Amino acid sequence: RGGAQARRRRGDTGGAGSRRGARPGAAGALGAAAAGAGRAGARAACTLSRRLGRLVPAAAAWAARRAALRHVHLRGARREQQRLRRGLPAAARHRPLEEAEAGQPPVQPDAGREEPAALREAGLIKTSPELAESCTWFPESYVIYPTNLKTPVAPAQNGIHPPIHNSRTDEREFFLASYNRKKEEGEGNVWIAKSSAGAKGEGILISSEATELLDFIDNQGQVHVIQKYLEHPLLLEPGHRKFDIRSWVLVDHLYNIYLYREGVLRTASEPYHADNFQDKTSHLTNHCIQKEYSKNYGKYEEGNEMFFEEFNQYLTSALNITLENSILLQIKHIIRSCLMSVEPAISTKHLPYQSFQLFGFDFMVDEELKVWLIEVNGAPACAQKLYAELCQGIVDIAIASVFPPPDVEQQPTQPAAFIKL
Repeated sequence: RGGAQARRRRGDTGGAGSRRGARPGAAGALGAAAAGAGRAGARAACTLSRRLGRLVPAAAAWAARRAALRHVHLRGARREQQRLRRGLPAAARHRPLEEAEAGQPPVQPDAGREEPAALREAGLIKTSPELAESCTWFPESYVIYPTNLKTPVAPAQNGIHPPIHNSRTDEREFFLASYNRKKEEGEGNVWIAKSSAGAKGEGILISSEATELLDFIDNQGQVHVIQKYLEHPLLLEPGHRKFDIRSWVLVDHLYNIYLYREGVLRTASEPYHADNFQDKTSHLTNHCIQKEYSKNYGKYEEGNEMFFEEFNQYLTSALNITLENSILLQIKHIIRSCLMSVEPAISTKHLPYQSFQLFGFDFMVDEELKVWLIEVNGAPACAQKLYAELCQGIVDIAIASVFPPPDVEQQPTQPAAFIKL
């Protein structure tokens, strides 16, 4: 309209075509373009205004949703704690329950996404003293920050409860309280300090001296976990050797839990000596430690690895028991109990995208055939011979369910690599 008015003021009638049917001139084309641009600008301005008008209430709604999600997550954690407690003897069932979120950060939909890997892994490994009591399959454990990190230190509370809602609280006072109590009572008092971001056996110290353990951590640059050491493990013969068990666990986008059917024992090369913690090859089963420091590496098992079929044969011949009934039942129970108890903190069901994760659960077995969860790894290594089957199982469960493959010729069915827990 502005372009037409300008043309009339100039006496130009060629823009939109004259009543005599003349063709539009150059000025008319420019006027039409200007009018179109004006209309487009007006529409864009209206659209932007409408979107901005919706943005503020949408942001407020999202903030309310985040708060509601946190409430639901924490309520779910408390329910799981109560469910676990119902399985305890009646006398223990009525002891005061620690808040399920004790020692954990406030749960947010994107909690932990921007924390350093060391903190995330420490949070996954860590348990509170109360949880260690109710979950008898997890050794007593404490998160310790080195003194070269700016971290608040928890005040001593007789080793009972750490402060809640503080994911960066050093727990050395609780560790010292437990250490001193065990020392007074004459209990076994050997502990292991492990880096929460370590690998290949690095950043580990075994000691019965609290001062040595804490000094070791304070001189490191990473968060550590101090955990009660399993002093009487089940040993393999020949060789009187220590071992641990690695199991792979897949959690899909719906928080379904799957256990990989195959597992592996990582074995030591040297005899176990409870009075010599300096010999790493006797106490640590990490491949890198065994391969580098032991002259007997590979003497008993190829690559110091024993798979479940061979382990089952060993248990049957040496102890007259089966792997499934004596150990795997405990492993399955521990995996499910562990992941259900931390679901409010690590579940991604509320996120706008779908995801999955493979965890490495490490177990040890004591001389009474009790299974202990030692740690959980978020980026587990895998034996070379298992790669193909493990990866195909992950694709079949976690990826094909979200992105179904195109119709192809029916393939012969194979035994499932994973079993749902």
